Amino acid sequence: MNHVTTAPPPRRLRADAARNQQRIIAAARELFADRGLEVTLDDVAERAGVGVGTVYRRFANKQELILEVFDQMVTELAQAVDTALHHSDPWQGLVDLFEYSCKHMAGNRGFGEVVLEMHDSMERFVCMRDRIRPGMQAVINRAKDVGALHTDIEAGDFFAMVNMVDAVAGFARPVNPDVWRRYMTVILNGVRGDGVARMPLTQPALTEDEVDRAKEAMYACRKR
Repeated sequence: MNHVTTAPPPRRLRADAARNQQRIIAAARELFADRGLEVTLDDVAERAGVGVGTVYRRFANKQELILEVFDQMVTELAQAVDTALHHSDPWQGLVDLFEYSCKHMAGNRGFGEVVLEMHDSMERFVCMRDRIRPGMQAVINRAKDVGALHTDIEAGDFFAMVNMVDAVAGFARPVNPDVWRRYMTVILNGVRGDGVARMPLTQPALTEDEVDRAKEAMYACRKR
């Protein structure tokens, strides 16, 4: 009598494992962005909708998960730089990259705190800089070459500009999480060259009430 074995297809197992890993990383990104160092692997498992054992089989500790998330974010930023570099309109490529950078800073208020806890954080930041810098410089140079960007703007200015927007985002987040877009536009209009028109301010300014409530939220946070 012939016996037939019915072992599960290995490809299916690999696909399931890959899906679970992506769910874990996506959940970790959301939690790190919102809560920073308070997050545990149990929290990540709950958000991802997987068993705690599934998380611990893939990541021995939170440090390993932080590294995985950081590497994924750097890869996505590198892809955004490459997309901007190949945009048919050099100015729009720069605008899209700036918006991408500001959006991810504004949406990840707690992740910087987590990244600083990495034992090799400076080494990783240097690797990230070396990976991103050439493309970033090329995006800036393209915009300059067509007269769309002020000739004095450098790659270091791009980093500072993103952090200016991030400062507003951090202040306004409790009362108006989208107002950073207004100040992103203000900054881009400030560095534009003569070859492009100013962008419209489509996002309303903070109201006096929102400013007062944002100040109260900041003060309450500092008291804790």
